[in-house]
Amino acid sequence: MDFKNPIDLARISGYNINEVIYLLGMAFAFPIIIEGGLWLMDTEIKNAVSATDQDAQYDDKAKRLLGNKIILAHILVKTVDEFKGMNPKDVVSYIEGEPFISVVPVEPGLTNAVKEKGGQRIAGLNTENAEINEGLIRYDIIFYVRMKDGISQVIVNVEAQKDEPTGYHILNRAVFYVSRLVSLQKERDFVKTNYNDIRRVFSIWVCMGMDENSMDYVHLTDEKLLGSYPWKGRLDLLNIVLIGISNELPKHDEKYELHRLLSTILSMELSVDEKLGIIRTEYSIQVDDKLRKDMSAMCNLSQGIRENATDNALAGVIMNMHREGYTLEQIARIVEKTTEEVDAIIKKREPVLA
Repeated sequence: MDFKNPIDLARISGYNINEVIYLLGMAFAFPIIIEGGLWLMDTEIKNAVSATDQDAQYDDKAKRLLGNKIILAHILVKTVDEFKGMNPKDVVSYIEGEPFISVVPVEPGLTNAVKEKGGQRIAGLNTENAEINEGLIRYDIIFYVRMKDGISQVIVNVEAQKDEPTGYHILNRAVFYVSRLVSLQKERDFVKTNYNDIRRVFSIWVCMGMDENSMDYVHLTDEKLLGSYPWKGRLDLLNIVLIGISNELPKHDEKYELHRLLSTILSMELSVDEKLGIIRTEYSIQVDDKLRKDMSAMCNLSQGIRENATDNALAGVIMNMHREGYTLEQIARIVEKTTEEVDAIIKKREPVLA
């Protein structure tokens, strides 16, 4: 049987094409070669799909929690100069409409949607692509904020990262995102060559699992190299904020006020009651049914991810010992399981010839 075509594999295996491509990559990155044949373990494939699905669900819940207006208001108070010192509850009213969560594409040409309505051309953010363009990179959270003057607006993007990426530098990605936040305004927030109508943009990155709690503000500056001519224009249009969150919950301190809130919300260790207790008592955030439900769902996913990681690690040890020729009794004694349990794990994960 020819398995070179991913589409054939998708039809045979029951997985979708994206899952097949991902799993093929995993298989060839970590192949098991036995007498010239490539063995694929069905259980390992299912575990990989399950883990990927759990991670995706966790990411979705995390974005929806961060996308709660009161949480976004706390972020704005600490990152946007005009709102600094304000009560987050008062900032909520400046957030216009509902934030777009994982629906607006980052890719050029797909961010804006242009429609005809009543003979008029109407441009807006493209939100009609969640199913059509599967696999696109999308902004985690994007929303408009009305400034206190009641006229001007800024566009804010919030991105959540479970840890610092290894394949690229996070600041480089942030520069791309913030640049796209400017270019996407063409023909929507400003037309033709009316560049003075460009709105300020903020791309705020919340990065978990960092070595320390930190916050960096990256923006344009004007360095005079020759002469002192006062060039007209705004240096405050592009703004990047990088928020590093360490694994340890920071202490209750004004300096770590935002970090403690974000760490609490996104923690995989705290229980639902512990999280709700902190945000209620320390941040006076009213907990409604939706917030409680989302937080409970994320905590359940966190528990499942931890348990799966532990089970997979133990199974990996057992399979390695089995391949090295250890007996069931020897393995059972070392991993503190019964021989029946060890035998069941081996049979479940024993490779099946495709």
